[in-house]
Amino acid sequence: MQQAALLYDAECGFCRWSADKILAWDTHHRLRPVALQDPEADRLLEGMDPDRKMGSWHLVTPDGLIRSAGAAVPELLRLLPGGAPLALVASLAPGPTEAAYRSVANHRDRLASLLGPKRRSVDPKRRQRGRDPS
Repeated sequence: MQQAALLYDAECGFCRWSADKILAWDTHHRLRPVALQDPEADRLLEGMDPDRKMGSWHLVTPDGLIRSAGAAVPELLRLLPGGAPLALVASLAPGPTEAAYRSVANHRDRLASLLGPKRRSVDPKRRQRGRDPS
């Protein structure tokens, strides 16, 4: 089974922590982390404006579909165990989902400071090591 790519900002402590928590939820190994700063991100998001690329997180499905920011939430939740009901709610309320995402994104520095140095220094790619996507 091919995995969707979860693209996150490796320079953002809250983003690293969030990606790590999502990957912990991903017990079926449907996701793989890719830092936005990684050359692979340039390939996956080819042609995307750099400001848009760095302006949010992205989910790239194995067939190349790109979803970003709040619009990626339903697609992500569908990939996670037990996430289908939440995905339905998010897909039926795209405006509030995007607003919630933007609120978190706009306060990510403050949220990172609340996590403390140990939690915000986590490396989501550590969960990728040893994963068998089959």
